[in-house]
Amino acid sequence: MSQKFVVIDLETTGNAPKKGDRIIQFGAVVVENGRITDQFASLVNPMEKIPVFIEELTGISDSMLKNAPLFEEIAPLVSNLLEDAYFVAHNVLFDLSFLQEELINAGEEGFYGPVIDTVEMARIVYPTSDSFQLTDLAAKESLQHDRPHQADSDARVTAELLLIMLNVVEALPLVTIKELTKLSEGLKSDLHLIFDEISNGKETRIEPLPEHLEVFRGIALRKKTGSEMKEHQVIDFPKTMEEKKALLKRAFTGYEMRPGQFEMMDLVYDAFHKNGHALIEAGTGVGKSLGYLIPSAIFALESNNRVVVSTYTTQLQEQLLSNDVPKLNKALETKVKVALIKGRNHYINMARFEQSLREIEENYDTALTKMQILVLLTQTETGDVDELNLSSGGMLYWNKIKNDRSIFIKTKHWEEYDFYHKAIENAQNANLLITNHSMLLADLVSENGSLPEFEHVILDEGHQFEKAAGKYFGESLDYMSVRLMLNQLGLYEQHQLFYKLENLLNKAGILHSQHQQTSEINQLIADLIYETEDLFKLAGTYARKAMKNKGSKIQASLVPARENRVWSALVTTAERVYFQLRDLQNALEKRMDGAWRSADSFSTREMAILDEVVHLMQDLEQACFMAKRIVTEEGRDVKWIEADTRSMQNSTAFFFRPVHVSESLEAQFFSRKKSVVVTSATLSVNHSFRFIKKELGLQQVLLEKQIPSPFSYKTQVKLVVPEDLPDIKSVSDDDYVVAITEHIISIAEATKGRMLILFTSNEMLKKAYNLIRESGLLEDFILIAQGISAGSRSRLTRNFKRFDKAILFGTSSFWEGVDIPGEDLSCLIIVRLPFSPPDAPLTAAKCALIKQNGGNPFSEFSLPEAILRFKQGFGRLIRTSDDRGLIFVFDRRLVTTKYGNAFLKSVADVPVESKSINEIVDMIHDWL
Repeated sequence: MSQKFVVIDLETTGNAPKKGDRIIQFGAVVVENGRITDQFASLVNPMEKIPVFIEELTGISDSMLKNAPLFEEIAPLVSNLLEDAYFVAHNVLFDLSFLQEELINAGEEGFYGPVIDTVEMARIVYPTSDSFQLTDLAAKESLQHDRPHQADSDARVTAELLLIMLNVVEALPLVTIKELTKLSEGLKSDLHLIFDEISNGKETRIEPLPEHLEVFRGIALRKKTGSEMKEHQVIDFPKTMEEKKALLKRAFTGYEMRPGQFEMMDLVYDAFHKNGHALIEAGTGVGKSLGYLIPSAIFALESNNRVVVSTYTTQLQEQLLSNDVPKLNKALETKVKVALIKGRNHYINMARFEQSLREIEENYDTALTKMQILVLLTQTETGDVDELNLSSGGMLYWNKIKNDRSIFIKTKHWEEYDFYHKAIENAQNANLLITNHSMLLADLVSENGSLPEFEHVILDEGHQFEKAAGKYFGESLDYMSVRLMLNQLGLYEQHQLFYKLENLLNKAGILHSQHQQTSEINQLIADLIYETEDLFKLAGTYARKAMKNKGSKIQASLVPARENRVWSALVTTAERVYFQLRDLQNALEKRMDGAWRSADSFSTREMAILDEVVHLMQDLEQACFMAKRIVTEEGRDVKWIEADTRSMQNSTAFFFRPVHVSESLEAQFFSRKKSVVVTSATLSVNHSFRFIKKELGLQQVLLEKQIPSPFSYKTQVKLVVPEDLPDIKSVSDDDYVVAITEHIISIAEATKGRMLILFTSNEMLKKAYNLIRESGLLEDFILIAQGISAGSRSRLTRNFKRFDKAILFGTSSFWEGVDIPGEDLSCLIIVRLPFSPPDAPLTAAKCALIKQNGGNPFSEFSLPEAILRFKQGFGRLIRTSDDRGLIFVFDRRLVTTKYGNAFLKSVADVPVESKSINEIVDMIHDWL
């Protein structure tokens, strides 16, 4: 490109130039004619002390800046550099606002030319990237980035990234760039100028379309590939250890023999051949994925049967497909036909997307998401939303174009390009079909399920299947979903869907025949908005009163109590909401009857509006059903309210779950399949599978096997219970947090970070985090906390790995599925044994039922559930045979109670040491 780009990066003392924060390093790289032509960097004396955090982050100290120039001294040079150029930066508003302030203070004019934000550009150019941080994008493009958070290095890498991204845009087909140009008018930076120039250049050159692409109805897509037919192929199962070793050597360079993996292969193959169910606990490092994929593939090929592999998370699905299946193909020296299938809503509806492209876009998030999808369509073979990294606003737009069944929108012309149908076709022709527990459960009760017939199943992460089934067989009604639904409909004067429907029907002459006036329905919508607000306010009040002093996140069982005024008001309001939802649904149904009769007279755009109304009516029907369930007293389901006191109304939700799903799973799943292999690293409690069998409803089991981890825990791990901490049951939560905080600080200083702390409550995590931060004793550590630091679990984990002196505070989801091998994690702290709170609604209901049947709720449910969770947490530390580390359990019940022994017997055989904090610090220095 002919323009001049000046890529800027600044290091500063803070985030607020208006509050006196200053630049401490300036970096600029000049890009002209598609190459880097110049660069300039300078430290800058801010005339103030650098905060400790900034010094840790950047490596720039006060002594380094002592003789550096003031910004006023380099300001004329900076102004000269920026003349007639694009101002480019990674998160441009930060750098531009800072530099503008400094330039004006130095007596310069400031910059008022075009700007490019490489974060915004990366979101469009790399729609599938799981992070848009500079370090991650540099790694993705294999760019040398030796000194992150130093302005000269960051500016250089950003400039190199800009050149790569400009080339990516150049390689896009002209139809895509033209659409991007239209949509980019509403972006925060001036990317429309870039897209426009590239578009004009392509039109002049008349470039042919790349071979792998085709254009259909003005949209460029990756060419369709035909679905390969499933073959009947026989591969002999390796019977001897030497045969297995030879097979796996083909899959790995530097293969390490794992006898446990061989054993697992035999067990899975045996279970499938004998048509029996199996429970296989495979410890960390066994090589579980290939341990079940190899025998499953061989069995599927030789018997011409399909094997379904189901996981709890979509991330593990993707990992199997991208990481393990290529190894499987190498090992077997053939291409096993593997398909991945998810729920219909994961796939894009191209007819809806095409229609939405024709509408003028004023919403920033929607415009950006449309641009991301346009680029994705030139790459994707699946059309799956999980490939995209969308903002929350982007997800709202996705809900309008996801692959629901269209009633009014004509989709016939897009049938050949329907990604969901393609996924179904691939599933029909697959030897191995990878799906997730939710999809598998949805298929069980659906008359027209998406999955093809199957009789042999691997349930990976099998310990989560009961929880997934509980969610699936249950229901929920939350404030945000109801509010979004009513906002989508809108009052007539708000010009949303209701307004569009009335105008459309009025134009078609249908409204004249309607009994109900627009004003009546409008009043009904207004009343419903008011009553639902009231319903969720009452729900929050009920939950808060029921769970006094229980922290910010609360769960309160919904128990009929006629003498309770809040309960009575809640029931009365829920009844009103139910009747109003039903009346609104009936009114819209009558309106739609008229629309059906005139369907042929509507334009494509009008059809899209009617289609949106149909889907909204389905949501109304579900909400109506749920409102009725709030007031219905019969039934064996557990009902409860969840809320977060920090954002009471927005977070409030009603939940309905069956107490047990075991009978349903036995009747609808296990009894109907020939062989289900349930596997996980955590299935047994004290060397017994009794608990998991009861939870899953597994009655007939062919084989049960524990395959221990190959790691040498005795030499790789030290397990310590501090002896100078109070018993958790003998002090208040606040006193306990103060005590453990002192220990965390001492241990962190000794280990120099690389520490994961697992909590069982958000409240305790928050209190400990705040106490440590306020103490100032760990100022040079990076503290990353779930629910406090921004970002998803994977983003927090990535940030943790980035810094040596880092502490990661986690709860709930961090107890499992977090993989931090090597020196990135050398210390694990388990704050308390992970028993579910006895008053948690589902726990209370399960325990009450056990007691009612004459059993012991603690030994039959609470203890085994906590042990399985403890095993998951314990497994976070040692991920490879080279890892070494320390595990501290702060809960003294591990060594002072009889049941503590059950926890210890259920994990790897490591001696427990009890020590004072001074002895612990000495031991850490010796050990590490």
